[in-house]
Amino acid sequence: MIYGAMKFSIGGPLKLAFRPWVEGLENIPAEGPAILASNHLSFSDSFFLPAVLDRKVTFIAKAEYFTTPGVKGRLTAAFFKGVGQLPVDRSGARGAGEAAIKSGIEVLERGELFGIYPEGTRSPDGRLYRGKPGGLARVALATGAPVIPVAMIDTEKIQPPGKVMPKLMRPGIRIGEPLDFTRYQGMEHDRFVLRAVTDEVMYEIMKLSGQEYVDIYATAAKRQLQEAAKAEKEAAKEAAKEAAKGAAKEAAKDLARAQGERPRRERSGS
Repeated sequence: MIYGAMKFSIGGPLKLAFRPWVEGLENIPAEGPAILASNHLSFSDSFFLPAVLDRKVTFIAKAEYFTTPGVKGRLTAAFFKGVGQLPVDRSGARGAGEAAIKSGIEVLERGELFGIYPEGTRSPDGRLYRGKPGGLARVALATGAPVIPVAMIDTEKIQPPGKVMPKLMRPGIRIGEPLDFTRYQGMEHDRFVLRAVTDEVMYEIMKLSGQEYVDIYATAAKRQLQEAAKAEKEAAKEAAKEAAKGAAKEAAKDLARAQGERPRRERSGS
């Protein structure tokens, strides 16, 4: 009931304002469990995809959204619960992964749709990054549910970092044909199988999205960007220091020249 109310109050205006275009809706089953594996470009991905579907989609969200104290925290928690988000504590990497897998299996065992972002985090630059095999593949092999690749298009352009007001434009959603991995059932602890399943899904997402693929994890790419930004900042700081030193030396030389010329002027004047 809450999800329906939230979908009506948020999904309706969202579709009206942004008019997202959709391809492949016929690939979403009318009933039964399925995994929607999507690229991740923007915070809004978890809103646009459910907005265009008739069925409820449950995503994983970090626990902080549900545990923040105060009135704002309670409202935030109610909002995320209402739009079908499940809290997962990400403070411990292994524990978080197991919790996400367990939550996904429970959703699918109820015959519902489970949404997951195989990259594990939002793309830092609009490119498609290597999928993490622990969540998507293990849930798929443990349940036998089909995996439906999904590509979000241009959602990162709606509200780029630093922009308060969203840009009114039409994002897109491409939904691919379901992928069947039941041939690997019972092999959810084989890391080579998990890698193969994940790579196959990421390949289908790449074809749908048209994104450039980068064979490293998005988390590693974000660290590299942060380190590069830090190094650039340090370099700018050092350059400013050197420039200040150079200016001080030139000022000292000018002063020394002025002081040397003063006695000569005084002697010539006498």
